[in-house]
Amino acid sequence: MTEQQPYELVRRYAHFELRRYPPHAVAEIQVNATFDRAGNAAFRHLFNYITGSNTAQQKLAMTAPVLQSGPLPGSDKPADFVVAFVLPAGLTAATAPVPANSDVKVRDITGSLAAALRFTGSGSEAAFERHNNGLKAALVVAGLTAVGPPRFARFDPPFKPWLLRHNEVVQDVEEPLPPPV
Repeated sequence: MTEQQPYELVRRYAHFELRRYPPHAVAEIQVNATFDRAGNAAFRHLFNYITGSNTAQQKLAMTAPVLQSGPLPGSDKPADFVVAFVLPAGLTAATAPVPANSDVKVRDITGSLAAALRFTGSGSEAAFERHNNGLKAALVVAGLTAVGPPRFARFDPPFKPWLLRHNEVVQDVEEPLPPPV
């Protein structure tokens, strides 16, 4: 079974979960493609890294999700997207093997408080755009403030039937202020 990125469930809202993600490491690559093609353009490079195309010739476990960030959905023109594999828990940029491909970067991500809206079906640009808009509206209702761009998370391989695929829109949010004493 594929290891999934750990998180702590902080609160369940009607349309999303509020989660606390611990610090973690990712292997990532920037690609110039359309939203729908970015994952395919990046996959081979990242997969090669985790299957031993690194200075240690070390294999790493495949983890989920595959994250994509970049321009917001809504344009079918090529743009720069960053696609990342979350590395297995316990690895850091300092302890992960160095990629043989200089286009693949390994970096540490700080922990964050994030809202995650889960959905099934297609991980297409149109689906992510629709669910991202829904998450933005739900954050306003919940009184939470988005920080930075959203991440689009895909959990399943492309050969899984589209109607069974697990996807998420993940949006970092500001830490709520403690209640007054």
